[in-house]
Amino acid sequence: MKVEELNTTVLSFFENIEKYYGCKTEITEGLFSELNNLDANLTTWNLSKFELIRSAYRKNGGRFMLEGDSMYYEISGEKIIDFKQPGRHKFEFIEQYSETVFRITKIIFHNKY
Repeated sequence: MKVEELNTTVLSFFENIEKYYGCKTEITEGLFSELNNLDANLTTWNLSKFELIRSAYRKNGGRFMLEGDSMYYEISGEKIIDFKQPGRHKFEFIEQYSETVFRITKIIFHNKY
């Protein structure tokens, strides 16, 4: 995906995220070191579940934010190298923090409808 298309798609996601406010939200985050080899056994995983209350863009630092009660998660806008929607209400971001450090963020919104 070209950078312009990637940016447009990510912005569109966050411009329309308010439809998920009030939904149970599940974020699975993985840290890995080989972009072309996302081996689940070699990835460090974290899982968070919360009800999405609000989202915003933090201009200072360029971060997209997701917030729930006692939960706060950020995705670096400038570090996103891939974004896709693998299913209904399912989204995946990949950020690159260095030559060999990547973070995948998988978000599932359990839609209330």
